[in-house]
Amino acid sequence: MSKRDYYDVLGVGKNAPKEEIKKAYRKLARKYHPDVNKDTDAPDKFKEAKEAYEVLSSEQKRAQYDQFGHAGPQSQGFGGGFGGEDFGGFGDIFDMFFGGGGGRRDPNAPKQGNDLQYTMVLEFEEAIFGKETDIFIPKEETCDTCSGSGAKPGTKPETCKHCQGTGQMNIEQNTPFGRVVNKRVCHHCSGTGKEIKEKCTTCSGKGTLKKRKKIHINIPAGIDDGQQIRVAGQGEPGANGGPAGDLYVVVQVKSHEFYQREGDHIYCDMPVTFTQAALGDEIEIPTVHGKVKLKVPAGTQTGKTFRLRGKGAPNVRGYGQGDQHVKIRVITPTSLTTKQKELLREFNDLSGNEAADEQEESFFSKVKRAFKGE
Repeated sequence: MSKRDYYDVLGVGKNAPKEEIKKAYRKLARKYHPDVNKDTDAPDKFKEAKEAYEVLSSEQKRAQYDQFGHAGPQSQGFGGGFGGEDFGGFGDIFDMFFGGGGGRRDPNAPKQGNDLQYTMVLEFEEAIFGKETDIFIPKEETCDTCSGSGAKPGTKPETCKHCQGTGQMNIEQNTPFGRVVNKRVCHHCSGTGKEIKEKCTTCSGKGTLKKRKKIHINIPAGIDDGQQIRVAGQGEPGANGGPAGDLYVVVQVKSHEFYQREGDHIYCDMPVTFTQAALGDEIEIPTVHGKVKLKVPAGTQTGKTFRLRGKGAPNVRGYGQGDQHVKIRVITPTSLTTKQKELLREFNDLSGNEAADEQEESFFSKVKRAFKGE
């Protein structure tokens, strides 16, 4: 079977520039690489694309191909098989699949330090009003002796002679598809590109030391459980002159025995006596901002909720103030004197229990329907 035109294989025109040819090949290599595409014809298509790229990416081979067709490159020993030569551009593709990314990073470039996280537990009221406090955290700090270089004072790190300062070494492997060049971290310098002949005795060549550092934290009013505060530049130190990371303080708020909080609003249950609910009364309500008076109208039923404006938590971003919601709970007395019982019976006789019976029947009817799924 005659070979397809190399330009047709890559899907480019005869005047296509090198970058377009390379881009087309990379696209086909991604699609038909045998480690990715398990179709039976994928290896042949990958081989065809590789062969086309090998010829068209070389000015000399491309010129011969344009003049003589397939006979030109083959007659010069540029065959399309998977021989011992490293075929052009495959290192890029191999890196693309196996983590190389097709480019090298300078191991000596500035690198930002890692972020740190600290969990702070607050009392309920502390979260409402905020606070300023100091925390102590263990963190890596730049070694003062060697100024972070890791080398003994008076000396300095040298360029790694094994990787020439790149931090990577090329490992050649022979595969069924040809010789593959794989990039790996240089184990002589651990990818730093530098070798330290005489290490700093204080930090043992690390350039950093673990220290217990005091950091002042400002907790904003209204912060809620699970929210966090970013303290810029208080994370791990950067490498090669890079900036330090950040510290994130994650807040946990203790529960309160009387209040519950949802967002900026505070909720509580307030017990009242049967008499207070029936006749009405002015009662005292505790809030995080102090005690306030609440007028309970006569005939208030259990479960009735009243809103105290502005008595909740301040919004942590400064958008106003939440409210406090007070739910009334009518407490039924459990111990009555003989006189109290007589008065209640008299009250019952005077008021009658028809309405109560109707309400009770209505309530139990709803319960029954709920159980039946109606």
